Amino acid sequence: MGIFQNIFKKEPKLEPLDLGILQTDLHSHLIPGIDDGSKSMEMSLDLLKRFSALGYKKVITTPHIMSDYYKNTPEIILGGLEKVKEAIAIEGINIEIEAAAEYYLDHRFRELIKEKNLLTFGDRYVLFELSFTAEPPGVKEAIFEMIMEGYKPILAHIERYPFYINEWDTINNLRERGCLLQLNINSLSGQYGPQVKKMAETIIDKDLIDVVGSDCHHMGHLDLMENLRTNFHLHKIANKPNLLNKIL
Repeated sequence: MGIFQNIFKKEPKLEPLDLGILQTDLHSHLIPGIDDGSKSMEMSLDLLKRFSALGYKKVITTPHIMSDYYKNTPEIILGGLEKVKEAIAIEGINIEIEAAAEYYLDHRFRELIKEKNLLTFGDRYVLFELSFTAEPPGVKEAIFEMIMEGYKPILAHIERYPFYINEWDTINNLRERGCLLQLNINSLSGQYGPQVKKMAETIIDKDLIDVVGSDCHHMGHLDLMENLRTNFHLHKIANKPNLLNKIL
């Protein structure tokens, strides 16, 4: 009976989590018209109102920078940020917004590291992502280069890369090299598939996550997050004492 009890064991029923415990959302796409996130200022303001209603005090939005597709620059991103801040002030929305970037690991990113021209947040943190098809060459080298230039790398949505699923030695090695790990809250919903959901749960159980984020592109992402407020693993990670969200 013990085996079957473990298979069919249900997570405990929890009261809805106040997402305000996280303080800050890291990783979103809220500057209108510059990547695959918000399409308009009206949409950005609606999303920010919803973040505030969920309890967040701050968002650090991270538009894509990809050399062959989203050719954003610090000037484009920070210029867009100022327009969003002005609109927030006019609307009287009770939330703070900062901006950095989600850098795609490609040749241009490696050049930007050497040029010391990366958008950072907090204590010189840099968010970067990988291709989903295969681990690109140079991941370890890029982490080393960032650290040597005084940056603190954070790998976005570690649970979503198929080549890292259950590769615990590799993941631990990334952390040992000084790379922090970010998890998308909505991975716990099954949005990206059951394998990613299971990976998200396991990586939380193994206490390998440093920071969580919405990866919000549209209102549907915030709907999913609200529906996750009774999720056991969201409660578990949100109550982690040294979660980076709480000090950004």
